[in-house]
Amino acid sequence: MEHNMILSASGWRKIFTEDKDGESTSKEIGNDNKILSYLIGTTFAEYIKSVTGKASPEVVIATDTRPTGAEIARVVLNASTCSDIKCVYLGYASAPEIMAYAKNFDGFIYISASHNPVGHNGIKFGLSDGGVLEGGEAKKLIESFKKKCAEITQEEQNALLKKLEGIPAVGAAKYYKKQSLKSYEKFIRHVISGCEKPAAQKVIFNEIKKACKKNPLTLVCDMNGSARGASIDKKFIPSCRIKLEAFNDIPGQIVHAIIPEPENLVHCADKMQQMQKDGITSALLGYMPDCDGDRGNIVYWNEKTQTAQPIPAQEVFALCVMAELSFEYWKNPSAKNLAVAVNCPTSMRIDEIASSLGAKVFRAEVGEANVVNLAREKRAERFNVRIFGEGSNGGNITYPSAVRDPVATIFALVKLLSLRDTKNGEGLFHIWCKKSGQEDKYRNDFTLADVISTLPAYTTTGVSEERAVLQVKMEDKGKLKENFKTEFKKFFEEKKAVLESDYGITSWDCCLTNGTKETVGAENWNNANGGLKVRFNDKNRNPVAFIWMRPSGTEAVFRVMCDVKGNNPEGEKQLLAWETEILQKADK
Repeated sequence: MEHNMILSASGWRKIFTEDKDGESTSKEIGNDNKILSYLIGTTFAEYIKSVTGKASPEVVIATDTRPTGAEIARVVLNASTCSDIKCVYLGYASAPEIMAYAKNFDGFIYISASHNPVGHNGIKFGLSDGGVLEGGEAKKLIESFKKKCAEITQEEQNALLKKLEGIPAVGAAKYYKKQSLKSYEKFIRHVISGCEKPAAQKVIFNEIKKACKKNPLTLVCDMNGSARGASIDKKFIPSCRIKLEAFNDIPGQIVHAIIPEPENLVHCADKMQQMQKDGITSALLGYMPDCDGDRGNIVYWNEKTQTAQPIPAQEVFALCVMAELSFEYWKNPSAKNLAVAVNCPTSMRIDEIASSLGAKVFRAEVGEANVVNLAREKRAERFNVRIFGEGSNGGNITYPSAVRDPVATIFALVKLLSLRDTKNGEGLFHIWCKKSGQEDKYRNDFTLADVISTLPAYTTTGVSEERAVLQVKMEDKGKLKENFKTEFKKFFEEKKAVLESDYGITSWDCCLTNGTKETVGAENWNNANGGLKVRFNDKNRNPVAFIWMRPSGTEAVFRVMCDVKGNNPEGEKQLLAWETEILQKADK
């Protein structure tokens, strides 16, 4: 049978509603998707038995809050238990929660399509290390699943559907859900503080509490019916003396589009604006997670303009990188071997921030699993990779976590605002200003707007913009890139004078990413479905812009973007338009 799923290490996804409408809120998944769900369950059951050597491994299963999640879970649970897998079902849980709790089990199955529209759904798989399967292991699972889909007969499908008719839905296990929340809260304290021992954690959190007592802070959260409404936020955040104003917080009641990009952050911004108007001047930060609660992009109160403003995804990540690297120096002024792992299209502002703070930047192909695995590789080489992630998609991953977490993102900014100068030393923002040669911009009563003004200026295509998504005809994306190389070289020769006079561009080089490997100065541009970046350099060989492309691993589209040094929207617009034009010529 045809599976019609996009299969990648970061997750398997498709439209799961029976009506095949990506925006549908129907709970019905139809017979074909029931069969696929069963095959997914048996595929992972066989895999986890083989890697653990156990006859009956223990697996934790949960869903995000999409309408189709419960029905997929019903079938996956049946397939798993029929394969002698011991299952714990949590019902709704955020991705960071189940991955933290999975450390107590042999593995996990998480039913979610992350930021995709409400009619989509999918599956993430992992073992007990707190992250999704690495690329090589994910490939084994994908090949096994494809084989099952190809070999199942119509007679077997009919028998399976008949069997599934009488199986009731499984309720969430309340005891295990409590244990899951408890594990997650314990883990996030380690993540935020960077300290494993509770006594050391307490020191950090006491500093945050003292700061928030002196300068009250209210967080505004548009949960949009996501799994965060069934997570730790409402208990944990107030325990740090930070008020939480959550709305749209009933899990499953998805109010608007899921992806937490600026067009959907307006609801959080409007709420913050109204709170400020009502005199709640402590409402300074807000966030909106996606459906599985692993990404939370940010809204802040800009005292200079007296408006609530969304922060673009690349800037959110940049702020978190600056905060967490500065935090490493705050904890240990002689910190060494600092590094950041990012994906290929993360803005070059990260390179400038890392350079100022004595950290190296390593790049992987797009996909959270690739960045997580690159960070693991670099830690094995004795680098201190405190923070990593995909700047192009927002949010961040903070070690020892192996998944993005909006609580970690929020607390990176909370630490930045809370851990200020004392008689014992400089605060995080002061450390950043000094190391980046901007100490003249530091003042004791700084705000987040002041912090943002010190970030390196870049203009970057937003991942959810229409301009960032192309439809291409060629099936062979490697061949498309070969064609692109030919057309690009012609273009560069034709536009050489314009590129130098208007943008200071005198040369270029090509960077390819596949999995955790980056190839700089590549001659052969055919790297199949990996990422391709053309980096533009000035006369001193310093990068000043790049264009990037890659077929999406989770959607049937071809993604493009541009990153330009400085506040230069016209330059970004023109370079991206040229990239699109060259690709259209190459798409033969």
